[in-house]
Amino acid sequence: MKSIIDAHELEYEEKPEVVIKTPGRVHLIGEHSWFFKDKTLSMAMNLSVYISISKRDDSGLKFYFHQINDRKKANISSVKFKKEDKWANAVKAIVYGYLSGGYSLKGMNITIYSEILPSAGFGVTTAIKVGVALGIRKLLDLHCNDAQLLQVIERGNRRFLQSNNYIADNFAALFSKKDNLIITDHSKNTWGYVPYSFNDKKIFITDLKVPRISIWNEESLFEPQYALLLGDLRETKNKVFGGWQYINDVTDINEVLSVVSEDIRRKLLCIMREHGDVIDAVDGLEKNDFFKFARSVNHSHESMRDYYDLSCPEIDWILKRVNELEPNLEMISNPVSCGRITGKGFARCLYAIIRECDVEKFKSKLVEYEKIFGFTPECYEIEPSDGASEIVLQ
Repeated sequence: MKSIIDAHELEYEEKPEVVIKTPGRVHLIGEHSWFFKDKTLSMAMNLSVYISISKRDDSGLKFYFHQINDRKKANISSVKFKKEDKWANAVKAIVYGYLSGGYSLKGMNITIYSEILPSAGFGVTTAIKVGVALGIRKLLDLHCNDAQLLQVIERGNRRFLQSNNYIADNFAALFSKKDNLIITDHSKNTWGYVPYSFNDKKIFITDLKVPRISIWNEESLFEPQYALLLGDLRETKNKVFGGWQYINDVTDINEVLSVVSEDIRRKLLCIMREHGDVIDAVDGLEKNDFFKFARSVNHSHESMRDYYDLSCPEIDWILKRVNELEPNLEMISNPVSCGRITGKGFARCLYAIIRECDVEKFKSKLVEYEKIFGFTPECYEIEPSDGASEIVLQ
C-alpha cells in the first residue's frame, strides 16, 4: 500500500484520498461459454491492482500507470476513446459509465499500481475498471449501490469501449472471497461460492510469452441459432449444480447438431463438454475430491485443444510435463496435478495446480521450456483471494 501512496504523492504532489485494492483473476473453466448462458468457474488471486485517487480543483483528469511510467489525460467535459491511450481507455470507460448514467463528477488524479501487467491478461484490465469505479464512488460519495455500479461498468464496456461486458470478470473482481472459488451462472446473472480446500497443493499461473495470433474468429460462434440448438440439448436435473445439464445421448446430440458444419459442431460440443466439466469440478470441490476436480480441469484443456482449436504447442508441452510430474501410470485416472490454458480469446497463459513436492520439478520444466522454445516465461504462485476492497488510509 505504501508504494502506491508514494507513487501518487510523487506524481501529483498530494496524497491520495482513496485507495482501492482489486485482485487479478484466473478463469479455471467455462470462460468461453458466456454467450450460451452457461457457467464460469473463476478464482480471484492475490496479485492485485491498486488504484489511488484524489480530487482536482478543475475538470481535468490525469492518469498515471506507475509500472510502465505512462501518463494520459482527459477532461470531464470531453471523455473520448483514443486508440493510442491504450490502458487509459479502461479508466475513461468508467468515467463515461458514470457520466452517461447521470452522475455528476469532478476532476481527478488517478494512479494505477499493479503487481502484474495488463499484457499478461489475468484480469488486470477488469481490476482497473472495478478499482476506478469503486474509488470514484467512494471519493465523491455517490449514491450508487453494487447493482448500479455493475451498470456503470457495463455502460463503459458496451458504449465506450464497444466491447462485450463479461459478468464473470466483474463478479470475480468485486465479490470473490478468500479460500473460495466463484462461479458465475450466466443464465441468471448470479454468482456463488465454492470452498477451495486443497491446501496441500500449490497454484501457479504462467505467461508463456508466446506471440498472440488469431486462429479463428470466436465471435463467429456467438450466433442466436447456435444458442437455440444447445438449448434443445439441455435437460433438467434437480440434483445437479444449477439444476440442468446437457444430455449425453450421442444419437440425439448428432441429430440436433447435424444442421451445422463439422467445424461448428466440434466447437458446440466443446461448449457442452465445458459445462459438464464445470459441474464436475464444483462437485469435486464440494466433496474435497481433488482427483475429480483435476480430471475435470485436464478434460477441459483437452476440449480447448481438440474441439475449440485454442491451444498451442508451447502450452500443450508445459501441461504434458505437469501431468508427468507423477510417473506412476496408475495416477492417470486419479491425477495428483492438473492444468489448463486460460483466458478469453486466444491467450498465451495457463494455470497449473501441483503438489508442493513437485514445485521445483515444475520450475525446472519452465527452464527447459525456455531452452526449447526460446520464450522466457513469467510464473507466479497464487492463492484464492478476496474481491475488491478499500484500504483505510491513516
